[in-house]
Amino acid sequence: MSRVPDDNLPTGTTAGAPQVLLNHHLKQLKLPTVLREYEKVARECARDGVDHPRYLLRLIELELIDRERPTVERRIRAARFPAVKSFDTFDFTAIPSLNKMLALDLARCEYILRRENIIALGNSGTGKTHVALALGLAACQKGFTVVFTTAAALANQLLEARDEKRLLKMQRELAAVKLLIIDELGYVPLSPTGAELLFETFSQRYERGSTIVTSNLPFEDWTQVLGSERLTGALLDRLTHHVSILTMIGDSYRLKQSASRRRTAGGAEQNQATPDEN
Repeated sequence: MSRVPDDNLPTGTTAGAPQVLLNHHLKQLKLPTVLREYEKVARECARDGVDHPRYLLRLIELELIDRERPTVERRIRAARFPAVKSFDTFDFTAIPSLNKMLALDLARCEYILRRENIIALGNSGTGKTHVALALGLAACQKGFTVVFTTAAALANQLLEARDEKRLLKMQRELAAVKLLIIDELGYVPLSPTGAELLFETFSQRYERGSTIVTSNLPFEDWTQVLGSERLTGALLDRLTHHVSILTMIGDSYRLKQSASRRRTAGGAEQNQATPDEN
């Protein structure tokens, strides 16, 4: 018995050509990533013993990542990160005081939904900025708006905005950001007015948005930067009400990397100067 043609099929195909039909349907549904990846992912899942729901999940996640990529890239540019870094390139073994499980759990960004804060404390060179950047990148990838700045730069920008009669506009913009990252609190003392404006920024975000702060100073020394015990106490009261604290104490990560590079270069020079005995 001859097969009756199906008018719904693309020209030149039959019900006995599943791969051709699948490709056609995926194009019609505008699923280019699934079309490009389904055979490779099927081989990987067969090799690893992955069941059908997880196979479909992998494909759909790849499609979503590709669709979201332009939007994520726009959020990353808007965040004004000095560099794009993730936890994939962070050496947790170099800073054993850092709670790795907590840091990776925070990268899930549930704290942003709860409007909680993060404070990373530790001496210079221990990777506090890297951790803040990695958490900021994760937030961008999860769909949250992010702004990265240093404490000194933000204080100066707030002072300029005040002088130019646009302070309220800037404060509204900062209050609307889902995650504000303030790096290097403690490296540069702030002017009394700059400290007050920075405090206002924290106050306006209290229980409305999440803030990450990195500092090389313990809490008891923040008065050195803010210049007022009253202001410091009020700031810490708001900032630490709902907070996760990342302690990063150890030798300078950058100094160790620099020393390692010097040792490697010195060894290479010595090897070049030594005659080959073979």
